[in-house]
Order: sequence, then structure tokens, then C-alpha cells
Amino acid sequence: MEDNDIATRAPESDAQEKPQEPPAGQSVFPGDTIAQQGPSMGEHCTTDRPTPSGEKPTGDLTKLGGIECYVTKPTDYPHSPSKLLLMLTGGTGVKSTNNQLQADKYAAEGYLVVMPDQFDNDPAPNSVDMTEISQEVSWLESVKLRTAEGIKSFMIDMWLARHTPEKVLPLLHKVIESAKEEYADAVANGGGIYGIGYCFGAKYILMLAAELPDTVAWGQATPKDEEQGTVEKKPVLRAGAVAHPTMTTMEDLEAVKAPVYIAAVKDDPMFSEDDVLTPGRRVMETNKVEHEIQVFSGVPHGFAVLGDYEDSKIKHSQAQAFGQMLGWIQSH
Repeated sequence: MEDNDIATRAPESDAQEKPQEPPAGQSVFPGDTIAQQGPSMGEHCTTDRPTPSGEKPTGDLTKLGGIECYVTKPTDYPHSPSKLLLMLTGGTGVKSTNNQLQADKYAAEGYLVVMPDQFDNDPAPNSVDMTEISQEVSWLESVKLRTAEGIKSFMIDMWLARHTPEKVLPLLHKVIESAKEEYADAVANGGGIYGIGYCFGAKYILMLAAELPDTVAWGQATPKDEEQGTVEKKPVLRAGAVAHPTMTTMEDLEAVKAPVYIAAVKDDPMFSEDDVLTPGRRVMETNKVEHEIQVFSGVPHGFAVLGDYEDSKIKHSQAQAFGQMLGWIQSH
């Protein structure tokens, strides 16, 4: 692990309506600040790398709780016991060949993998078609539409405004409840559900590994009248592992209660070390939450998502991150 820095290891213990642009200093997620979140999404969150040559997905697209999911199973299931793994992707979504192949890799290690369409058939825009820019957004042209990059950034901001916790979490809960029934044997064998998340999906794995007020756990706001009281909803996941989270705040890490592993990227503007990672690590230590954070240097945000790179260092780090994430959930 000479290329990487182990930061810490704690001891065992909507509608398609035009969204309003967030006010200055505020993110598309209520309560998050720009300083906390950094840039919204990176190129590697919204665009797949070349698919490894000769590999084809082996799972199937099906529906759980009315939500489309990619489900992939060990070759000997159900004759041999398996464990249930929820995998959440970056912006490229459930129909990405690379994401499906990544799920297959976990299935090959003995996990029954459920990868839901957390975007409800609306994956992140990864290219800009000028015909998609309507007159309805002309009021922002002077600010957001000066360059092609500005247009793409604006479209991603609009996309993020459609996929907030209030939309994503209820969808995930539908899938989870259905999977508990459909694959009760795998849930029982693993003593619960495990979670893997990349980029956008990492935030939601952390939320599912957290103890949250019941309203927040389902994507709703905390009651303004604190005297009403809130019931704390226990973590959905037995353990989770995530890589290069986006849209994640220190408060997300503060709420975590289940064991988590985080593969971070050094100097990642989408997962700030000063504003999120370091204070989040300290609060998990204070809360005695079992965790491990590994910081990878010399790699881009999104490096851990399956896809081909020419740079041998990135390839090595990608394989290492997969091994670390797999090892974490195997050990819990």
C-alpha cells in the first residue's frame, strides 16, 4: 500500500418541473453548503470509461418493489448460501455495462447483488444536445450558458435537483423491502443487508448505514417543532463500503452507525478533506463507529468504478479499492 495513505481505522466498538437555481452558498440538497459539497459531479460520475475487452454482464434486469433493478447472483445460488448486497452507482446508472460488470464481480465472490435504478430511468446527462436547451431557461443564459461546459454543468445541476434524498430514499426503501421478501434466505445468511456505493450512490449507502430521524430516513425534513420528537430509525445496512462520494456532508458521516469503509481520493474537490473527510473521521472516532478510510493519491475521482485506464497506477488502485471494499464487507 505504498501508493496510498491509511487515514484511520477505528477500533471495534419529480416531477419534471424547472427547478429553481439554489441561492448563492447553498447546494441542491437542503442544508448542504457549497463549501461542504464542492463541485456537484465530476466527469467520471457521469461518463463511463471504456468497457474491459471481452466482458459481458451475466445478470438480469428485473423489478423489485416496482423499481427496475439489475440482479446478479453467484453461479451456484441457491444451492449454496449467499449474502444480499445492495449496490448503488454513480450517475451512469443501472443500464451501464460497466456498472453491471462491477456488480457481477461481487456476485462472483458469493454475493447476491441488487443494483436498483435509483434515478427512475433518468441517468445523468453525459453529453450536451443544444436542442435540449429550451427557451424556458433563457433567463440564465448570461450566467450558465456561455460555454458548452457551462451548459453541461447547468444540465447536471438540473438533474441533481430532480434526484434529492426525498426522491431517492423512498425508492430505495421499496427495493430493499421487496428484496427482503424475495431473497429472505440471503438476508438471513448474511445477518442483514450489505451495501456498496460509488460517487452519487455512496451518499445513500452512508445514509442507509446511519441512524436518522424517521422522517429524514425516508427523505423528509426533520419536524421544525422539536417537541414533537422524532423516532430514530436504525441503520438499514449491516455494513457498507463506498468509493469517492459526491454530494456527501460531514453530517452524513456524523449520523453513521454501521461499520463503513471509505476509499477517498487525495485533493478531491467533490469530497473535501478539510470540510468533510477530516471532521467526519473525527466524529466517527468520537462515536466509536468502526470505520476505515483509505486515501488514494495520483488517481482521478471515479477511479474505483470499473472501466479501462491506460495508466497502470490507476488500474492498480482500482483493483486495490475493489479488494479493500470486498474485504470490508466480507469481514462483517
